[in-house]
Amino acid sequence: MLKTYHYPKFEYRTPPEIASGKTLKVPVVVVGAGPVGMAAALDLQQHQVPVLLLDEDDTVSIGSRGVCYAKRALEILDRYGVGDAVCNKGVSWNVGRTFFRDREVYNFNLVPEPDHHRPGMVNLQQYYLEEYLAARAATLPNLDLRWKNKVVSVAQNGKTVTLKVETEDGFYTVETDWLIAADGARSPIRHKLGLEVEGKIFMDRFLIADVVMKAEFPTERWFWFDPPFHPGQSVLLHRQTDSVYRIDFQLGWDADPEEQKKPENVLPRIKAMLSALDGKEREFELEWVSVYTFQCRRMGKFNHGRVLFVGDAAHQVSPFGARGANSGLQDADNLGWKLKLVIDGKAPETLLDSYSEERVFAADENLMNSTRSTDFITPKSRASKTFRNAVLSLAKDHAFGRALVNSGRLSVPAFLTESSLNTPDSAPDQFAGRMVPGAPMDDAPVLDHGEAGWLLKKVGRQFFVLYFADDPAALDAATVDALANLSCAGIAVQPLVISRQPGTVAGDIPHLEDPRGIAAQRYDARPGTVYLLRPDQHVAARWRRLDPEQVRAAMARATCNA
Repeated sequence: MLKTYHYPKFEYRTPPEIASGKTLKVPVVVVGAGPVGMAAALDLQQHQVPVLLLDEDDTVSIGSRGVCYAKRALEILDRYGVGDAVCNKGVSWNVGRTFFRDREVYNFNLVPEPDHHRPGMVNLQQYYLEEYLAARAATLPNLDLRWKNKVVSVAQNGKTVTLKVETEDGFYTVETDWLIAADGARSPIRHKLGLEVEGKIFMDRFLIADVVMKAEFPTERWFWFDPPFHPGQSVLLHRQTDSVYRIDFQLGWDADPEEQKKPENVLPRIKAMLSALDGKEREFELEWVSVYTFQCRRMGKFNHGRVLFVGDAAHQVSPFGARGANSGLQDADNLGWKLKLVIDGKAPETLLDSYSEERVFAADENLMNSTRSTDFITPKSRASKTFRNAVLSLAKDHAFGRALVNSGRLSVPAFLTESSLNTPDSAPDQFAGRMVPGAPMDDAPVLDHGEAGWLLKKVGRQFFVLYFADDPAALDAATVDALANLSCAGIAVQPLVISRQPGTVAGDIPHLEDPRGIAAQRYDARPGTVYLLRPDQHVAARWRRLDPEQVRAAMARATCNA
């Protein structure tokens, strides 16, 4: 039990199939009610897909586990209905600082510009996120969340997947069109299907200590290389909610994990660290202690027949950089709309190949950054350590040195610029800025009928076309008619006009005001600029003028209907 958190015990209910002896048939089953599994289920529910969510436990994760949720993940959680709860409870931060021995050598700001709805990061213990997601799931129709239901066998025949599920009251059978495996790094489903992950395990160990204490340390990420209080190793400090601080101590590969977790070995490390920070003797209590080893691995592909893998079941990275849960939430966000179109018969099953294509690309990016961070934090040779320390010594006074410092490149959204779903710019030099095809959308403040809001709150869950205008009332009838009739292959496309001036658009087309021009600036837009946006808020295509046939062609490409 934790001192600052009371674990909920979710209700187990006897599945009716046990008494009836009937096979339960559902379109989609998700296995694993961690953050990624619940996100996948919520995403499908928002697309009106009935989903069964199974978990063999009846509570949330033990210990804080994942604690850092990046801006992109927060924007996804907004669409699942829990973004406000996470941000209100969590600790927001943008600034990180890196120290070498006893001096600061480098700092960064995750959101260096104003006018973004969400901060660069929010720190919140994983059990809170899971609790909020579970509470949200419990209120929704078409989402059957069953606790203490353990999948004991999996078989697929090319058209369906059959599961045998064990409960305290007996067994029952589920037949589903699609199975999403969100059952963690050890993924029993992956093993039952004879699938493996490939990659690298790093020969080092880190101690996690969650410490309850009253302290006025800034709400920032602090990372030390070779500090006086833990010489020759590295240390990371994060503030969480409930006056809990996460401290990571590098131990080395030879450290005995069980021995290092004992309070008599943990407490002196923390006392030495706190005394070195400000010379004060602080009272603190240990909340949770664990030892972990870095892993950077992934499956060869994430879709295998009718089984789709998400989160740690598909890919694992070292925790420095907060790339695990953040990447998993992007998996769910990428998969949901594609699976919906396939289930509805509006896209071929090859669209799910693009899920694997895009998320393998993102996983490789995370693995690359995670591996580089790990190599910098834990150099494998004397020469590597000499180079690392030289970089840290130079970073204080030289920009080129700061660029080489790597204390964990923090999670950023994947720019899917090489995706086969993108329609490339016809003239690349026409646009400037970040909003290239494949980019995750930037947010911007907007007005909706005079009420302040945010662009990302107004789009998503379906395809949108953004049309930038000067005076919305001056749009000609042909443009209005074209915007209202952009649907492709039975897939709706929602038009949305953004203008600098107030006004209304004929034909009841939704309209947002951009009075300060921030949205136009971030999207390098001028009157007549058009963006096609995917349901997961990635840019699919863009043009300087509206051509309905080009939009429909881009829609066909984005849904594998070309």
